[in-house]
This record gives sequence, C-alpha cells and structure tokens, in this order.
Amino acid sequence: MKYRTVVMYTEIGCFVSCLCGWILVCSTLPTEYWTFSEVGSIVMTTSNYYSNLWRDCISDTTGVSDCKDYPSMLALPGFLHACRALAVCAVITGFFGGVLTLIGMKCTKIGGSEVANARVTFAGGITYLASGFCGMITYSWWANRVITEFLDPNFRAQKFELGAAVFIGWGGSILLLSGGTVLSYFSGKEGLPSGSSNRPRRPATYATARTRKTYMLPPTTSRVSLGPPLFYEERKSRPSRAATKTTGTFSRDDFV
Repeated sequence: MKYRTVVMYTEIGCFVSCLCGWILVCSTLPTEYWTFSEVGSIVMTTSNYYSNLWRDCISDTTGVSDCKDYPSMLALPGFLHACRALAVCAVITGFFGGVLTLIGMKCTKIGGSEVANARVTFAGGITYLASGFCGMITYSWWANRVITEFLDPNFRAQKFELGAAVFIGWGGSILLLSGGTVLSYFSGKEGLPSGSSNRPRRPATYATARTRKTYMLPPTTSRVSLGPPLFYEERKSRPSRAATKTTGTFSRDDFV
C-alpha cells in the first residue's frame, strides 16, 4: 500500500475514535450519576442520593425519585464552577475539532492542496487534544475530590462514591487524546516544514564566509597570474633594461 493510502485510513480511524470519545464526553453532562450514596434505614426502604454538575437527586426502593437544581449560582464552590467550565470547553473544542478534521482529511477532498489539508487536519488534532485534556482534568479533579472526602475521617457530612459518568468520561477523554495525538503526528509531519530539509545548499565560499562589512574585493594589482614565473620575470626585466638605456643623457659635444 502507498503511504498516502495508509495515512488516509489512519486519519479515518482517528476521526472515528475521537468522534466516539466526544459523544461519550457529551453523554456525561446530562447524566446524574457523577456521585452516588446509598443510605439504609431501619425500615425496608433504602434511599439513594446521587448528583452531578447541575443538580442533586434522591430516590428510594419504591420508585419515587426527586431532583432539585442547585439553588444559587453564586453560592456554589469554585471547584464546581471550574468543573462546569472545563466540561463545556471539552464539548465545544471537540465539536470544532471534528469540523476541522472532516475538512482536512484526505478522503474528503474539501480543501485545496495536500499541504493545506494537512495543516487543517493538524489544527483539528490539536483541538481534539485540547478537548481530551479538558475532559481528563474535569473527571480526575472530580474523582480526587470525592475520594479525598470519602477517605477523610474528619469529614462529617454525607460521603459519596464515584458514579458511572466519571468512568465513561475517562474513557471518552482517553479516546480523544489517543486519536488527537496520532492525527497531529501524521498531519504535522506532512504539513509543517521541517528544519532538516533536503534542499541543495550553496557551498561555502570566501564571499559567504565573511560578513558584508568585513568583506572587501581584492585590488586588481594583487590578482594571481597563471603564467609561468620565468616568463613574467623576463617581461619585467625588459622594460627595466630599456629604461636603463634611455636614461643616459647625451650632450651636444658628444656628436662632434
């Protein structure tokens, strides 16, 4: 198989992987089971408490359930605000990563040249990586908070455990990170210029080795002659002999 065909199938696989990861991340936002706690009582009924980023819910074994949104936005802790922002950023960046990747892939042929398509695909891979990092930070931070409160002996409030949404989010974030990494590698290798190019370089000469300020053309009198030295010595000696002959002065009485 040709290299272009291999890259095309790799891009399709990475796009499908990132798309599935983005769908899994999106599915965790409306899911209530981020944390849950089961409380038994003396009666036969058992109460289940579960919550997510937006609301708290309670249900019992009789099938009655009730959910209540958080009453005040400003009264919420900063941890919850940060998790909400990161989760929304993961969804938004994953959407734009899918659009860029779909435009720049080799099988779609929507863009222009091969280099331009590779650069668009590289941008989509980086956006997928940002989405995966946002999702991974959100779920890991949430899990760390729940585990810390559960294992703290001084924490007197109701203790919760990790829900199914956190594990689904971890799986989706891993798919986004793996697909975005492979996508960025292949597209960046083709679309971004490398430092070690195979262009023929100009050989180093005297003019290129010196700077513009220090380089000066040699004078015309110092040019190297290619003829034999004896020939030029003789040529230099001839005018000197002629000069010695003509240097003598004769008076008028000498001719008489």
